[in-house]
Amino acid sequence: MPHDPAPSPTAPALRRRTVLAAAAASALVPFGTARAQAFPSRPITLIVPWPAGGSTDRHHRLLAELASKHLGQNVIVQNQPGAGGTLGPGSMALTAKPDGYTISQYPMGMLRIPHMQKTQWHPLNDFTFIMGVSGYTFGFVVRADSPYKTFNDYVEAARKQPGKIDYGSTGIGTSPHLLIEEVAEAAKIQLNHVPFKGNADQMQALIGGHVMAASDATGWDKFVDAGQMRLLLTFGETRTKRWPQVPTAKDLGYGVVSTSPYGLVGPKGMDPAVVKALHDAFKKAMDDPRHAEVMEQLNQQVWYRTGDEYRAWATETFAKDRQLIEKLGLAAK
Repeated sequence: MPHDPAPSPTAPALRRRTVLAAAAASALVPFGTARAQAFPSRPITLIVPWPAGGSTDRHHRLLAELASKHLGQNVIVQNQPGAGGTLGPGSMALTAKPDGYTISQYPMGMLRIPHMQKTQWHPLNDFTFIMGVSGYTFGFVVRADSPYKTFNDYVEAARKQPGKIDYGSTGIGTSPHLLIEEVAEAAKIQLNHVPFKGNADQMQALIGGHVMAASDATGWDKFVDAGQMRLLLTFGETRTKRWPQVPTAKDLGYGVVSTSPYGLVGPKGMDPAVVKALHDAFKKAMDDPRHAEVMEQLNQQVWYRTGDEYRAWATETFAKDRQLIEKLGLAAK
């Protein structure tokens, strides 16, 4: 005699099986992936460690706007100047959660200041490297009515008045500072360095006649093009397309070349999936035609690096720049 068919499961039993199956399936999804799928669920803060209005600020405000479209959340720029561009990222490393909602521009000063003074953060161990972005065109400017028509005029004045001829930079240990100190050492002159928080206050000081000259990235471009300032020198491998008549330090025999690459970082310990979400959004922002336009305005080149490539470069540069700091007599005692 055939067996009666097994009784059908009750509705509660079916529901219970469905819940258990869903739970089992979700357990197979890595926790990091689940978090990344929910990221971002609120606005992201991008720290720009320079005052508003300078070349770095202009660049990152556009990057933030473009990346916001790909992330589906606003990226809000927070200016946090100070300590030669290291206050913002340094504070982030010490206080921000590694959840991807606070990231920062990472200037080269981060790899130099620790050789010059004690810091509470380590430039490599306390950060997650997201991507390399760009580098600067550095230049040396004076007011249009300055008696220094060429960089050699400025050098000759310093030879006649050691320590009396001054210049401003965006802070102790920044590339604009160290570039001129390298040139001064090569020219065997002694200059008076005046540090500022960033481009905006330095440009105001130069326009106001409070300093004789200024070393900085291309935040001076609009003043040069408007005839308010004279560009005496740039520090690229070759002359710029925008100001081809202006010699490089290399042209003048000083052998000092720098673009000071920078990128984006977060606190140490970030979820790789969250890092990838940020990297991919900002990479799409860098590929946008509007980004190419601002790069041309600032006379900057794209310097794209993956997070791993950026960390490797930073590790190598940190070791190499110790020698530069020691050579210039700026190493911590």
